[in-house]
Amino acid sequence: MQYTPELDGTDLLGWWIRQPNQRGRQRERRPTAANPSGIRFAFYGRMSTIDFQDRASSCRWQRNYAEDLVAGHGRIVVEFFDEGVSRRVAWPDRPQAARLLAALADPARGFDAIVVGEYERAFHGQQLEQLTPTLLRHGVQLWLPETYGPVDFDNSRQLALLDLLGVHSQREVSRARHRTTAAMRAQAELQGRHLGGRPPYGYRLVDAGPHPNRAHAAWGRRLHRLEPDPATAPWVRWIFEQRLAGRSVASIARALNDAGVPCPSGADPARNRHRSGQRWMLTTVAAILANPRYTGRQVWNRQRTDHDGIEPDGTITRHHEVQRWNAAPHWVISRQIAHPPLVSEEQFVAAQAIHTAPTPADGAPRHYLLAGLVCCAICGRTMDSHWVHGRPGYRCRHGHTSSRTTASPRPKTLYIREDHLLDRIRHDRRLHRHHPALRSPDPDKIATHLRTNNMIIVGDHHTWTIEAETATYTLNPAGGILATTAKIPAQRDGDHAKHEKLSRFVWK
Repeated sequence: MQYTPELDGTDLLGWWIRQPNQRGRQRERRPTAANPSGIRFAFYGRMSTIDFQDRASSCRWQRNYAEDLVAGHGRIVVEFFDEGVSRRVAWPDRPQAARLLAALADPARGFDAIVVGEYERAFHGQQLEQLTPTLLRHGVQLWLPETYGPVDFDNSRQLALLDLLGVHSQREVSRARHRTTAAMRAQAELQGRHLGGRPPYGYRLVDAGPHPNRAHAAWGRRLHRLEPDPATAPWVRWIFEQRLAGRSVASIARALNDAGVPCPSGADPARNRHRSGQRWMLTTVAAILANPRYTGRQVWNRQRTDHDGIEPDGTITRHHEVQRWNAAPHWVISRQIAHPPLVSEEQFVAAQAIHTAPTPADGAPRHYLLAGLVCCAICGRTMDSHWVHGRPGYRCRHGHTSSRTTASPRPKTLYIREDHLLDRIRHDRRLHRHHPALRSPDPDKIATHLRTNNMIIVGDHHTWTIEAETATYTLNPAGGILATTAKIPAQRDGDHAKHEKLSRFVWK
């Protein structure tokens, strides 16, 4: 909102406001006689980054555009402004946009229309098209500078313009991303430049001189490079030495924990606030052994960000960002040594060739039909696939791993054979009334039906259940009720009382 102080007629701001052009501007923005109250507008704006944009100036220029658009028609009564949010993020996943959507459904929301200062600041791709049914359902107008006022969703020319703006907004993001990634690829490969992010365990960041871009250098920006950390670099070398000596990843992690060596998040908690920093894990040691930056070469593009689709919110398509590892052919490796190496390239390559995973004596692959579907009711974890005595099964050690020595009592390991679980599922009559496909003698069809219908198997040392989206079914013990032959109606009626009595003794 524009600030108007209490004027005594002598200060500069008061003099400026009283000038004729300002008085004319104020009269121009008054509500019309036909609508003395005017339209109440909710302003929405957005800026992408916090570090490289000023919130006050970004919000002000967007709001100025919006105020000029609605001048003479109404006034802005409430403001929603997202900071540090990409235009690619769907409205329900933007903090302020989500508040605005929630306010739309409130009959006492206090505004009649939404106004934005620039299309690209609010929408990307087909976001406006997906938002349109919500606006129409609640009777809220949308005002855009590009349409010189309210959007007419029945006007084919305006709809074509909005489609073009959406494509342009999407193209602008794609073009900027392509330019940025191409530049970063060249900088990593040809210059070996550190392109940001946390330094790997064993290194620290040091100054590498002024920025090569003269404009950035004039602003005081500096480059950084990696340098061995005296406190942690020896442990990286030790990990590679132990691995090359034939030691397992679990054994290395357990030795580090027993020696009290701080794990990476414990050694640098400021850059790892999202991690516990308590102990070494198998995955932590494996990640160090798989990181080629310890050879002294700069490596970029080992990870990527995928935007996976999730359940849409009404008609609005939503995504969430997922970090995934790229295969080695997609990496960018510097042509020259960029920082002091902690291991030689020969040592690194040799470490990648070491595999200590047990190999079946007969060489036959192991198949687990219910992998990922069996959960422990004691600790809530997904149970591990486990092959014992030539048959598949599932076990849970309740968080215990071989990366640390057992120091305190823990619940007894839970184990269940796969064939016993399938037998319970195949012969549970109550379950079959709702899911007849689980009666199939084919184990593959049972597993497929469970996955297709988002059903999981949960159990402990006494009870096993199947949890579906709408119900939970307690499974009978293996061989408890076997309906191997059909019976005529009279026999079923005669056995009804017996069956009801037997069904009370569900294994618990």
